[in-house]
Amino acid sequence: MEREQLAALVRQRQEAGERAVFTNGCFDLLHLGHVRYLQEARALGDFLIVGLNSDESTRLLKGPGRPLVPQEERAEILAALACVDYVTIFVEPTACDLVALLRPAIYVKGGDYAASPLSASARDSVPDPARLPEAQVVQSYGGSVRLIPYLAHHSTTELIMAIKRLP
Repeated sequence: MEREQLAALVRQRQEAGERAVFTNGCFDLLHLGHVRYLQEARALGDFLIVGLNSDESTRLLKGPGRPLVPQEERAEILAALACVDYVTIFVEPTACDLVALLRPAIYVKGGDYAASPLSASARDSVPDPARLPEAQVVQSYGGSVRLIPYLAHHSTTELIMAIKRLP
């Protein structure tokens, strides 16, 4: 969904008293870690918005050869998940502008963005501001930041390494 159209829908739902949850990422090669993370994020509010890194921003973050799946396909796959209500693609290096526009009540990222190691019960751990500039945007308008513990041994990088080891 285009960001202007999404912003109007989000405003309508927020005015009706619903709480928006927002997360962002590359979501290249969707796996169980992604699915559980998105389900947990969705459970925190009334609707879940996923900001998807464009192909260009994914390359900048993950390096050459990534993404493996083009942005339009990644967006369609994410949108097909029952826990995801909206998907929008962003080209900027961070989702700060998108967060400022949408003003979600809750911003969610994985526990690997915590300033210190995150335990399974410490979902309100302090985010690392150097790695999570969006947190400052959310906090500036009174929203909250939640960190969801990382599901060990479930990452795209590990999946790619396993595929490379195949005969």
